[in-house]
Amino acid sequence: MDIEKIAKAVEADAGEPLPDLRQALEEAKARVGRVTTPEQMIVRQAREAAGMTQPAFAERIGTPVAPLRDWEQGRFAPSGAVLCLLRLIMKHPELTAELAA
Repeated sequence: MDIEKIAKAVEADAGEPLPDLRQALEEAKARVGRVTTPEQMIVRQAREAAGMTQPAFAERIGTPVAPLRDWEQGRFAPSGAVLCLLRLIMKHPELTAELAA
C-alpha cells in the first residue's frame, strides 16, 4: 500500500488537503486503532469550519442529527450530494448562513 499515492489521490478528489488522512491510512495499513475515512474527515471539518455543534449543523444542512453523527463516526457515508455541499461549506463557511434563510 503506497500511502502517499493514495493520500494524494484522495486529496485531489476532495480538492483540498486532509490533515489527518495520512495517519488514518497508516492505521488502516497497520490494522490498529480506529480507522478514519476521508468522508468522516470532510463531515467533521465542514461542521468545525461552520463553528457549529452537531445538532445545530444537522438542522442547518437539513438532516436529522443521527445521520450526521453516523457520518462523523464512520458508520455510514454521506451521499455524493451531501459531500459536495460539505466541501463548499469547508471552503466558504459563511454559506451556512444562506442555508438558514
